[in-house]
Amino acid sequence: MGGIIALVVILILIVMILLSCIKIVPQAHAYVVERLGAYQQTWSVGLHLKVPFIDKVAKRVILKEQVVDFAPQPVITKDNVTMRIDTVVFFQITDPKLFAYGVENPIMAIENLTATTLRNIIGEMELDQTLTSREVINTKMRASLDIATDPWGIKVNRVELKNIIPPAAIQDAMEKQMKAERERREAILRAEGEKKSTVLVAEGQKESAILEAEAEKQSAILRAEAQKEKMIREAEGEAEAILKVQKATADGIRMIREAGADEAVLKIKSLEAFEKAADGQATKIIIPSEIQGLAGLAASARELLK
Repeated sequence: MGGIIALVVILILIVMILLSCIKIVPQAHAYVVERLGAYQQTWSVGLHLKVPFIDKVAKRVILKEQVVDFAPQPVITKDNVTMRIDTVVFFQITDPKLFAYGVENPIMAIENLTATTLRNIIGEMELDQTLTSREVINTKMRASLDIATDPWGIKVNRVELKNIIPPAAIQDAMEKQMKAERERREAILRAEGEKKSTVLVAEGQKESAILEAEAEKQSAILRAEAQKEKMIREAEGEAEAILKVQKATADGIRMIREAGADEAVLKIKSLEAFEKAADGQATKIIIPSEIQGLAGLAASARELLK
């Protein structure tokens, strides 16, 4: 009975040992396997078997991109300003073997390498340049870290400066400078607004004066045209009146001639016609010389008849 129990226990141990030798590597992972303490191979994704008591999984490596946020590091700029900068490093393991045997503590090594690289880069830049050149610093750090970590089987994809913390005195001075700059911009904008307002008012007054002058010009043109039309109508009326008088005189003379009147009568009738014309709108009447004497005779006759 005891022998059966011992056999069962041995079988269970054998099964457990065999099961422990079966390894499944998940996606985006890699296992570094050692045999008797020496590197044997790297297992990729899938099912693998190892030799009991001889093979050992020395390192389980994650192949996905990883992010490490390092604490703020004190750095000194070229103009001797001490500030604190914390960085974020995005890296990915490309060679599990180099990662397992290249450096003792890869994360700590990257942190220290990041700090020294950051101090070297910031030490060549002044404060203002540091605050406005994040992209330049990121690019330089990524290139430097990528070269340094390549023997460790690590590829640095990106490096970002998370925060740049200058000293309190510098922050206070920067805030005052920013406030002064905002006030200056506000004054400039206010002055430009007043200038534009003045220009718009002047342009409005100019447009108003032009419109008034144009209206006055049109009014003067209309008045002149009306006066011209009035004078034309008056002149036409006077001409028509003169034509009517001349026509009536001509008709009278023709009737007298048809009645057989002599030349004296015709001259008297002409004089009467000129007399009627003198009672009209004419300001000057020219009397022919042949009837001037007859006019004097007619005047004398009127005096005698009185």
